[in-house]
Amino acid sequence: MQIVIAPAKSKKERAAFVDLGRKFAAATPHSVPQLRSEMLELVDPAKNPFFEHARVQLLMAFRGGKPVGRISAHIDELALELPAEQGMGRGTGMFGYFDAEDEQTGHALLSAAEDWLRAQGMTHVLGPISLSIWEEPGLLTFGHDHSPLIMMGHHPAHYQGWIESAGYSEAKKLLTYDLDVEVDFSPLIRRIVKSGQNNDRIHLRSADKKNFEDEVRIILHILNDAWSDNWGFIPFTEREISYAAKKLKPLVHPELVRIMELDGRPVAFMIALPDVNRVLSQIRGKMLPFGWLKLLRWSRNPIGSDMRVPLMGVLKEFHNSRLASQLAFMMIDAVRQDARAAFDTKRAEIGWILDDNQGMIAIADAIGSKVNREYVIFRKDL
Repeated sequence: MQIVIAPAKSKKERAAFVDLGRKFAAATPHSVPQLRSEMLELVDPAKNPFFEHARVQLLMAFRGGKPVGRISAHIDELALELPAEQGMGRGTGMFGYFDAEDEQTGHALLSAAEDWLRAQGMTHVLGPISLSIWEEPGLLTFGHDHSPLIMMGHHPAHYQGWIESAGYSEAKKLLTYDLDVEVDFSPLIRRIVKSGQNNDRIHLRSADKKNFEDEVRIILHILNDAWSDNWGFIPFTEREISYAAKKLKPLVHPELVRIMELDGRPVAFMIALPDVNRVLSQIRGKMLPFGWLKLLRWSRNPIGSDMRVPLMGVLKEFHNSRLASQLAFMMIDAVRQDARAAFDTKRAEIGWILDDNQGMIAIADAIGSKVNREYVIFRKDL
């Protein structure tokens, strides 16, 4: 039957868009359906501050009246202002939330997204990026045999072939690293950490949850500076900082956050989050009837949870110095020990890390972590 592509604009249509994605996730081995309420909020222009600097078109594919796929086409106005050498810049459109029942549907959706972006004046497209680069960037291309941790995507292996056969090629690869937190660091790394601990100029502290929004602003100030030269970097806006603080607060435990001060000035940070996906998989992403209770109990005391380090950064002025790696080793070691002591954590994941970020890759290698998942962001000229 003919494939019909239609926009999802109304509240009811956006709900259908979200529900279709959850249906695909439930049918994909090792995928974890996310909370429906959270997914609805992410595609709601009235609630997600991403829409304040973005143009978004949600699209659904139908065959014989039955929904068989979905995709987003979107333009981040902040990305258009970035230098082209950082992967974005003028003419950059994006696609995300890609799900399709078969290759024909996938190609029809990609073509529709490209047509919309072309009509908006875009000259090339990157994807999948759903919706923000800070949410779920990239298509899973390695690591399909195990479930993702918090805030990481999971996709069927055949999506890669469908996207490539539509004329897309690799633009950037993102890596995640698996770390056994029960294994101590090498003697060399331990000496580096000890040297930093004996340095009176360096002060390592946990986050103060009573002043959580202030702490988030400190962290995101460092992040916006530390990552500013990275491929694909798009700075957080003030509204996005407040939004992120509200969303992350229930998952943040002071033992899992470190802010590093040098001569009293915050210069580095690290955040680890307990893996809520373990609970979401048990409740199938549903708050009712009793999912909310299980989620609440877990968030207060996530004993036995894996941890993910989604964000870490050192101010740019210290990049390419021995101090930067020393601060990173100190933060990782402190959080690793506290995660074991407070939550009986045995495994952690670091990433994502850009495949050309040699500094972070060297740190990940030095502490004995191994690549366990790879994601690819694809590119195509329009």
